[in-house]
Amino acid sequence: MTRIIPFRDALVAGFAVTMVVACILWNLEAPTRLGLAILKQQYMALQLGLALAICFLRVNWRGQEDGTPGILDALIATAALGVLLYATWDFVWLLKEQAYRPWQITLIGTVVVIAVMEGIRRRAGWMLFGIVEVFLIYALFADKVPGQLIGKNLTPTRLVQYVGFDPNAVFSTPLAVGTIIVMLFVFFGKLLFAAGGGAFFTDLAMAATGQSRGGSAKISVVGSALFGSISGSAVSNVVTTGVVTIPLMQRGGYTKRDAGAIEAVASTGGQLTPPIMGAAAFLMAEFLDISYFTVAGAALLPAVLYYFSVFLQVDLIAGRDNIAPTDVEGLTVRQVLKEGWHFIIPFGALLVALFWWRMDPADSALLSAVAIVIVSFLRSYRGEKLTLKTLWSTFVDTGTGMVDLILVVAAAGFVIGILNITGLGFALTLVLVDAVGSNVVLLLGISAVICVILGMGMPTSGVYVLLAALVAPSLVQAGIDPIAAHLFILYFGMMSMITPPVALAAFAAATITKDDSLKTGFAAMRVGWAAFMLPFIFVATPAILMQGDWLAISGNLLLAVAGVFAITAGIVGFWAQRLTPVLRLVFVVLGMTALPLGFLPLGALLHVVAAALIAVLAGLMRLRAAPAAQGVAR
Repeated sequence: MTRIIPFRDALVAGFAVTMVVACILWNLEAPTRLGLAILKQQYMALQLGLALAICFLRVNWRGQEDGTPGILDALIATAALGVLLYATWDFVWLLKEQAYRPWQITLIGTVVVIAVMEGIRRRAGWMLFGIVEVFLIYALFADKVPGQLIGKNLTPTRLVQYVGFDPNAVFSTPLAVGTIIVMLFVFFGKLLFAAGGGAFFTDLAMAATGQSRGGSAKISVVGSALFGSISGSAVSNVVTTGVVTIPLMQRGGYTKRDAGAIEAVASTGGQLTPPIMGAAAFLMAEFLDISYFTVAGAALLPAVLYYFSVFLQVDLIAGRDNIAPTDVEGLTVRQVLKEGWHFIIPFGALLVALFWWRMDPADSALLSAVAIVIVSFLRSYRGEKLTLKTLWSTFVDTGTGMVDLILVVAAAGFVIGILNITGLGFALTLVLVDAVGSNVVLLLGISAVICVILGMGMPTSGVYVLLAALVAPSLVQAGIDPIAAHLFILYFGMMSMITPPVALAAFAAATITKDDSLKTGFAAMRVGWAAFMLPFIFVATPAILMQGDWLAISGNLLLAVAGVFAITAGIVGFWAQRLTPVLRLVFVVLGMTALPLGFLPLGALLHVVAAALIAVLAGLMRLRAAPAAQGVAR
């Protein structure tokens, strides 16, 4: 066994590095430059084979990384890699012969379906496994389903040939985006943090906000927003930044429940924040066939409102509970930037490449990764810098870290393929739209619940791909703007991270605080209340998605800010002073009235009046509290 483990580890490391190197070479168009005509599906087959091999070599049948693969694990890994290497080699011939259904395609499809499903069970859990399994079973009996959901008859052989091989199923857009674009952004993030970027972000947040009221929680909000916009997982964000910020919040005076909830909500919001949005932005651009710039622009104001709500809430909790500023030990923004200014270069390169030069996301990520490597070999941050050893580890960590995502998007490809070949995609849309009639609010409510349920336990990109195939078409068919519909499903899919019973981000935070998981989840829902309201706002008011003239955008943004402020103050029970139950109710009612929910029969004037009343009430309370505060200071 002692001989097997190092060999296994070396094999896994080699496969992982090969995945990342292949991704870089593909984006550099190395095959074309060498005169090789390689299909995108060949490249994806190679990546899927390597990911499956890593999965079965590292994870046992219980879903645990136990160190030594069993004989069956090794056989599955060998079969999956071998079959997909053959598919990579002979994909052109297989495509030509696909209409004749040769046994080779049946073999490839069967191995891919079995290996991916077992990999999903081991890595993503029974929830996603069960969802995909339902679709596979439906495909076999679709012609016998009564009513509007009846579909095309498929034999088991035809099913595995289609979902396990066809370019419109497993080798479709989700797997392409995951292995071509997302992998490079994961590599970018791993490089950044290997070079000390995590410490830099935390220090910058600490220096910028630590000396204000409730500074410990504000450090968490800012740091998690910075880290989360790059990270592709809310859970990994919690466990990476939370080990620093959660104890800091507890020492600062926040209860352990509030500390865990704040970290979970702040980390989840990073997946909704441009420029990267947990890589979902790039998938959305592909699904909608629009530019990445358009997606990032549409997501900007909702993300600002999200973090405004969280930041305001932690500030008001600090005021209510008399939580003092954090001791930042003389740390200043100037000092942090002086030591870590070199991290601005790769970020600047990323933003300029994406938004100024309008380069492809993959090329932008590659350019930024090169910038990190150059500057981080030359400069360190608090003793952390890239070395050849850490660079190698970054390649390995990127490849192994991509395995779960590749399995999830491959399984999502199964679902997309089944929706296409059986006609279920159209039928689901028809059934959902018919069930609610012309009631858009009811359709949105039902869709929100479905998104939270289906999103449980999956990474950001996987959540989005599945919901984009199952739920978004119904919203678009009902007349909702496509980009608003897709952002709606992304928001509620991510809210599964803080919504019990499977609130993974909240549960991860609870393991750090050693508090009750469910109670931490419900506290996270309270802290993140705005995230459950924002999707309805931007669906009803496209100006929040940067659609329309600047007067409409700025006016509706101000209404949203006023509404979010008032509701947050009412929930916390504090603004300048503790609020009585009546005042809390007044704040909440005025806030709900001010929110620009365009499908409610309130009228623009009522929104404006409510916002004005909020401003007057808040101003009067601030003036009334000022003399008392001065008296306390004396």
